[in-house]
Amino acid sequence: MGTAQLSLVGMVLLAGVLGVLTPGLPGPLLCWAGLLWWAAGVHTAAAWSLLGGSAVLLAAAQAFTGARTERRIRESGVPRDVLAAAGACAIAGFFVLPVAGAVLAFVGVLHLRERARSGDARRARAATRTVMRVAGTYVLVELMACLVVTAMWMGVVLAG
Repeated sequence: MGTAQLSLVGMVLLAGVLGVLTPGLPGPLLCWAGLLWWAAGVHTAAAWSLLGGSAVLLAAAQAFTGARTERRIRESGVPRDVLAAAGACAIAGFFVLPVAGAVLAFVGVLHLRERARSGDARRARAATRTVMRVAGTYVLVELMACLVVTAMWMGVVLAG
């Protein structure tokens, strides 16, 4: 595989890492797709082993965060319709003010809807903090998985 193709694979992996932080981009899937492209191009045992190992790591990260996220949000008492409204407004906020608008809209609508639902500002603040902690944990676990996969790819490429 030539330098140009390796650079493009690196860009796909970078897009995957950034995709974790950008709403709407499937970061782990992009990282895995970049590794698949690279493994198919170099046809070495190390490449296929890295692809298999990364699939296991990325799937484990998804399973861990999925189970933990669902349980913690259920425990917080925030109903799904409030989360759906906050998510819809986050999508709109992303287009009004890219990236930052999504976060601001999600947090703002989540707090306002929860306050209107419960009638208690303290409870709304606690629920918003809980959901944001859960979302932050989700993003950090996915980000670390993508960074580990990217670092392993760089190690294999530089070693061989």
